[in-house]
Amino acid sequence: MENIAIVVVEPQGERNLGAIARAMKNMGLGELILVNPRCDYQSVEAQTMAVHAKEVLAQARVVDDLATALGDRQRIIATSARERILQSPMETPREALPWLLAPNLKSALVFGREDSGLSNEELNQAHRFVRIPVHPQYPSLNLSQAVMVCTYELYQANLAMGTDNQAPGDRQEDGSMVPLATNGQLDSYCQHLEKTLLNIQVLYPHTAPSKMAKLRRIYQRAALNSEEVALLRGILGQIDWLAQQIKL
Repeated sequence: MENIAIVVVEPQGERNLGAIARAMKNMGLGELILVNPRCDYQSVEAQTMAVHAKEVLAQARVVDDLATALGDRQRIIATSARERILQSPMETPREALPWLLAPNLKSALVFGREDSGLSNEELNQAHRFVRIPVHPQYPSLNLSQAVMVCTYELYQANLAMGTDNQAPGDRQEDGSMVPLATNGQLDSYCQHLEKTLLNIQVLYPHTAPSKMAKLRRIYQRAALNSEEVALLRGILGQIDWLAQQIKL
């Protein structure tokens, strides 16, 4: 549980943040990352709602954008109230969240804005997507309520898992494990890939965003390790060099 961060994008309510901190401490979570918060997360109101979880607010990390928040994460789940996003299946918290509990990996559970959730671009950073099943007559949950439901499911999954969970990765001949690539490594690779594909006219500017989103989904499903990403970057470097020679 100590390797899982709760990430909240542009929160607007101080009371919500206090309630989120309390829910996190109730369920054994301590790492809170706030992306461009729109309120004072250490206000009296926030701390009053946090009760005995004030240290979660005090230790919260504030960053400017979601890519920075997720740069060192290897498994990411985003929450959304939409039925279907990015042609990826929606899962319940109970189905998806145990996936974040692999040891020796840094994971993140991402929540969006109170009024509009996460943008498609932000959702594209995640590997899997969670939607909390609620009664269709009133499907809108308060942000802190959504965090409470998800952190409860995480805690229950952690209790059920015990000590049998094994760290994912690729075992080498010497017995060592190559870690999964971080979101930052995948970001850098995708930026390099887009630049190369535009240069050799496989992609064109007007269609690049949608096609790169699909390509990113492929790489996310592949669960690449850090050495594989480095290998792919090397291939792109050679393509860049050959394209330059042809132009000369």
